[in-house]
Amino acid sequence: MVEKGTMGSSDTAHPLINKVLASKPPIAELVGFDVEEVSDGRAVGSLQSGPQHANPMGTLHGGVLCDLADAAMGMTFASTLAPDESFTTMSLNINFFRPVWQARLRAEARVVNRGKNVGYIECDVTDQNGKQDRQGKLDLLHPARRARQSAVNC
Repeated sequence: MVEKGTMGSSDTAHPLINKVLASKPPIAELVGFDVEEVSDGRAVGSLQSGPQHANPMGTLHGGVLCDLADAAMGMTFASTLAPDESFTTMSLNINFFRPVWQARLRAEARVVNRGKNVGYIECDVTDQNGKQDRQGKLDLLHPARRARQSAVNC
């Protein structure tokens, strides 16, 4: 498992994971979420929601939840890649079960299916009481290697 602040075990981690754990990506800084754990096929992100995340109705904006789930799912898939491999999102689906006003949210993502070219990841978002607020699903296109992708684009 690679955790923030435990960089010693990240020597074999994908460079993207090392980068995210070393410093917050701009979107994480803007929205205010953290990726806290990344292991083989699993990742956890968190967000303390507040008034800055509200939509006009005063509840947490769905896009903010989507960003949190997307980050956890992306890191989950990255944990299954070789250093020279990459991926891109094919589709993202999120279901909203209840409104959130202010809560400490935890997004836990896991790889459900990891094929040669496509991956399927699921993510549950729960509040500080363990109640499920959202469930996200992500389909990823996984080009075999960056080098092959570059050769195709030439």
